[in-house]
Amino acid sequence: MQLPLDRTSPRPLVQQLTDHLRAWIEGQRLRPGARLPSIRALACSHHLSQSCVIEAYDRLVASGWLEARHGAGFFVAEGRGAQPPDDADTWGDAVDGRWRQFNDEHAALLKLGCGWLPTSWQGRDALAQAIRQVGRGDPEDLFRYCPPLGLASLRQQLHKRLTRLEIVSTPESILTTHGASHALDLLVRTLLVPGDTVIVETPGYYNLFNLLRQHQVQMLALPRTAAGPDLQALEQLLATHRPRCLFINSLYQNPTGSSLSAKMAYRLLELAREHDLRIIEDDIYADLQQGPATRLATLDSERRVIYLGSFSKTLSSALRVGFINAEPALIARLAQLKMIAGIGTSRFVEQVVGQMLATGSHRKHVQRLRARLAEHMATLLRQLEAGGWEVFCEPYGGMFVWARVPGRSFPWLDRKALANGVLLTPGSAFDPMGEDSPWLRINVAYAQDVRAQTFLAEAGRPAVG
Repeated sequence: MQLPLDRTSPRPLVQQLTDHLRAWIEGQRLRPGARLPSIRALACSHHLSQSCVIEAYDRLVASGWLEARHGAGFFVAEGRGAQPPDDADTWGDAVDGRWRQFNDEHAALLKLGCGWLPTSWQGRDALAQAIRQVGRGDPEDLFRYCPPLGLASLRQQLHKRLTRLEIVSTPESILTTHGASHALDLLVRTLLVPGDTVIVETPGYYNLFNLLRQHQVQMLALPRTAAGPDLQALEQLLATHRPRCLFINSLYQNPTGSSLSAKMAYRLLELAREHDLRIIEDDIYADLQQGPATRLATLDSERRVIYLGSFSKTLSSALRVGFINAEPALIARLAQLKMIAGIGTSRFVEQVVGQMLATGSHRKHVQRLRARLAEHMATLLRQLEAGGWEVFCEPYGGMFVWARVPGRSFPWLDRKALANGVLLTPGSAFDPMGEDSPWLRINVAYAQDVRAQTFLAEAGRPAVG
């Protein structure tokens, strides 16, 4: 395959590649199931970045021309060119940041690397009670739009929450969003333009990588260590490039579970000041905090840190409520874009979350969650150590363990997992360039399932002969 890309054209290379791939599929009259070149092979043969190829493949998957098969690559789809159905649950799952079509067998697999808690762990009764209380309130509230900044009563509760974390805020410095992903999208579209450069952690959050690709923002990969980002690598990146922002999880980082040390946090803020770098601190696991923790927003005296959080991880994925805390001037810009793009957030859902915060039912729920997760975390770490697994670090809270079996590749682990009814999340999904990785994200809430236990034990056994 040799595609006629024109680097002098004003059309972005990603769009050229997408169009040429579509034309090539038609011109070659490829049948459904035909495999396309790997990301690395196509990037090498056409002197492209792997991120460019990934985005082109993503666009073709989203438009129905290709399908991504778990651990195998990209293939011509049945009925190519058709748009995916509105119901994303029946079409696919974005476990690795790409649309993936699952059959009924895959839907029944245990998703050991997923990013959410089991339904049975959620506070159903407390949530149902809050919904009933809101329903008995002023009927007009069920029909009115939400204010641009979000519901005042919820923002007041969020202000109290941030004050307890020693983060500077006012109700006017807080904007509510449809979860953390919406918050990130608003920030990217407000602060960045195509061609800008930002720093992201690797391994890191795959939805953020896809969002930045969508907006044609260039990513610089910053390795994550057990104590936070690699400061030496960060200094080199800052000396060589002029990135606009750094995106970071300070607490219980996704996927490694590592947390920022105080010494590293202070140095990070010094570097940000020296290089005029804005930091976007994604703290969506704040409710799962066990004991003391270091947050950049707590130490920030210059309002250089933009802080965001969410309730989707601890209350319900269906309750899309998140928030941003930043200087009021930026909040005003974000609120304007929020209203243009979506006419605000859900008044009803914000009332439900505000009710749970005000009555203390949310606090009691997350206390139970923390205790349960801590028990499962300790059990899993002991099992992994005994079973021959290597862990990146020993998290002191949160949902995730980042682990591998020395000498085992992901395809080998994937086959072993599928044979035991387990679906893994590939480590490559957490790399901004999609590089292969033997590391796995393990959600501790699912690790005591008998299918997970069997897989973990078999995968850790030394090879015979």
